[in-house]
Amino acid sequence: MRKHKKLPVALTIAGSDSGGGAGIQADLKTFGALGVHGTCAITCVTAQNPKGVIGIQACQAAMVRQQIEAVFGELHPAAVKTGMLLSKEIIEMVIDFFGQKGRPPLIVDPVMVATSGACLLRQGAIKTLQDRLLPLATLVTPNLDETEIFTDIKIRAPEDLRTAARRLRSRYSCAVLVKGGHLQGDEAIDIFFDGRTELMLRAPFVRGISTHGTGCTYSAAITAYVARGFKLPRAVELAKVFVTEAIANSCTVNRHWVLNQGYALQPPKFQS
Repeated sequence: MRKHKKLPVALTIAGSDSGGGAGIQADLKTFGALGVHGTCAITCVTAQNPKGVIGIQACQAAMVRQQIEAVFGELHPAAVKTGMLLSKEIIEMVIDFFGQKGRPPLIVDPVMVATSGACLLRQGAIKTLQDRLLPLATLVTPNLDETEIFTDIKIRAPEDLRTAARRLRSRYSCAVLVKGGHLQGDEAIDIFFDGRTELMLRAPFVRGISTHGTGCTYSAAITAYVARGFKLPRAVELAKVFVTEAIANSCTVNRHWVLNQGYALQPPKFQS
């Protein structure tokens, strides 16, 4: 009898990107590329493309919870990530569900603003996310703008990333990955700190490519590696390599750059 491979399960709780570049779509592509069965709970539907977000419609919090409960009922994820949660009601539901004992590791990507500048988290929801969701997280992965909002630190250099990571760790008691990809310089530098281990993660900037969905892909890759059993610091290191390669191997679709999460899974080329 043929032996079938058993796949770990990861869950993403996030918004749908109709352009396929970020959100649920980026997360599921990342899970699949890394050998994890991806499941999802959609928090909102967006009408967007690589140029920007045209419209957003939220799902009811009760429906988001039903999606989560359906996944946990039969598939039980080994790791979970959140992306775009949008509303206070959805965040409160996530807090209620993951505040219970026995839940898997929770990676929180505090999606607040799209690359195009569109607001992806309603104003009344920010405090709830900060004060009540982040303390439940195993890891939080803010970008520069989000880190400055959470810490009131103006980040201009790698040392500022270290200071911010330590402040976030002290304030919320979760591990922190501060993403410094938008800092000036020749490298994309991130700082990981979990209270004991500090990592400075470096990768050369990939010039000439402009994509969105890198933050979603990065946090989804961490989630996938955690689901596969890697310790958090190692999962972050591996995810940094993965997202860097996804950027470097980006493709063009109708003149727009898109990340290539499946770069390692490309089929062989055959001559016609």
